[in-house]
Amino acid sequence: MSSKKLFNIIKNKKEYWLVDQIKRRNTSNDAYAAKLNLLLNEWKTEKAGYISVLIDPMLEEVMINLGFCKISTIVEYTKRLEQENLEEIEVQTHCLADDRMTDQKFAQLYELCRSGSANKNKEQTMDQVMSSLRKELGTNWRTHCYIFSSNQAVIGMAIPHIEMETEDEGRLFYFGVVPEFRGKGLGKRMHRKALDLLKEMHASYYVGSTDEANLSMIGIFKQNGCKPRDRKGIYRMDRD
Repeated sequence: MSSKKLFNIIKNKKEYWLVDQIKRRNTSNDAYAAKLNLLLNEWKTEKAGYISVLIDPMLEEVMINLGFCKISTIVEYTKRLEQENLEEIEVQTHCLADDRMTDQKFAQLYELCRSGSANKNKEQTMDQVMSSLRKELGTNWRTHCYIFSSNQAVIGMAIPHIEMETEDEGRLFYFGVVPEFRGKGLGKRMHRKALDLLKEMHASYYVGSTDEANLSMIGIFKQNGCKPRDRKGIYRMDRD
């Protein structure tokens, strides 16, 4: 089996494992299946609450045979950030690290933005979300958290960062619009702002993902020049 890392994993003590396949050329499905089987045995040994895996749908039969349940399918879109200079957008932005909003208020904003989502994946509790945020982005996580406003009203949020183990792949840990401001074109403008923030972090390209049922987010990707890149199934196993 290849010695290359095949999955990114976020572990939250005894609560959950989040596993994301790293697609590599010349790596067989058998190699991924073998590594996944090892990970599953480790998860069972550590007795975490559940394990969620993002993986190529080509491996769906393997996942079902291992005992996973399919939750949904996500689609990935990508964009080269140096292709254009993003124009000035009339949306105000400030960072959580500026101390204009408390961590508690930020968590409440996050909860509000994800309400009514078309995503089918089972939601984590906000405590789990904030724990994942700290684990993935480290002690300076607040410097990645941005709040968007327009006419002094908070309209949404984004958490841009460079993907782990890459130098220039821009990602959004989360992007969301406050429900009362949806359907007004603000999501597109905030997303453009988020891409600009990724450029400031020296990302050369962006990869975004959402549930295939989230047509609003897919529309935002397309409006901002992102192109389809990949599809992955979401599979989950809960401890009995």
